[in-house]
Amino acid sequence: MQFALPPRGGTLPLHSSGRSRLSYQRRRQLKVAAVIGLAVISLFCIFSYLRSSSITSFVPAGTSGIVIVTVLDRAALSEKYIHRIKKNREDYVKQHGYTNFFADVSDYESTLDNAPRSWAMVPALRHAMTLHPHSAYFYHLSPHALIMEPSKSLESHILGKNRLESLMLKNVPVIPPNSVVKTLPHLTSKDIELVFTIDDADLSTGSFVIRQGEFANFFLDVWFNPLYRNYNFVKAETHALDHIVQWHPTILARLALVPQRTINAYSKDSPGVSADGIYRDGDFVIRFHGCESDPVRSCDKEMELYYDWWEKKVDDE
Repeated sequence: MQFALPPRGGTLPLHSSGRSRLSYQRRRQLKVAAVIGLAVISLFCIFSYLRSSSITSFVPAGTSGIVIVTVLDRAALSEKYIHRIKKNREDYVKQHGYTNFFADVSDYESTLDNAPRSWAMVPALRHAMTLHPHSAYFYHLSPHALIMEPSKSLESHILGKNRLESLMLKNVPVIPPNSVVKTLPHLTSKDIELVFTIDDADLSTGSFVIRQGEFANFFLDVWFNPLYRNYNFVKAETHALDHIVQWHPTILARLALVPQRTINAYSKDSPGVSADGIYRDGDFVIRFHGCESDPVRSCDKEMELYYDWWEKKVDDE
């Protein structure tokens, strides 16, 4: 009987072919597992993206594109006055399919930290955005103002692309009369997240539009900073706004100024009113600016005449 001899110069490794086969199979299994794992991770990422996209882009039926925010102070306003303001707003939103958000200053007293009550507009806007997450624009309008031309929609009057382009005041001082900081000349309507007006002295906080989104959250957070609320500005939130617009280029780059009478015409007795800012028949809004803080004036009396005009106009239509 003959026996197989090992090759010269060495020994034959035991089970070498078996081990190589096992090693090859192991590598194949690891590759297959890696491919499957990568596929699962990719599918999970795609699913998560699609799910988040569908959540953010989904707008429930009946959602209003514009919310009008009015902050009332029941401690200082008569019931008759509040009723008239609400009726004015409710008629307007009914015509255009918008939504009203009425709040009371007392709702936000705990967040004001003893700051002037006029600051309540800022948390009220955040509150409105939280309750209406799918609405695109929020129009803050002072309770001391009436919408006088209810047939004008905000889209056609100010927010439409071409309309806003035609209204934007470029390379003008953001704080009159001679602020060195000016509105940016290269901005177009697609850049705009804030629409304000100015009077003879300041940016006006009584009638402005803000677009919902990350920038709006940033802007309202900056504006409501405790440092500004506790700084004792003479005009509280108005002077705080003047400050941040001049010192935050990120905000300036999203700001459009439009002519005052576009959305913020003043009554003739309002402080800071210019000849170009006084209400004229046909203007969208009349605002009784400062009527609540002037002991000589009466918001109720100033509004009464214009309310009667507005009511007659609504009845005629």
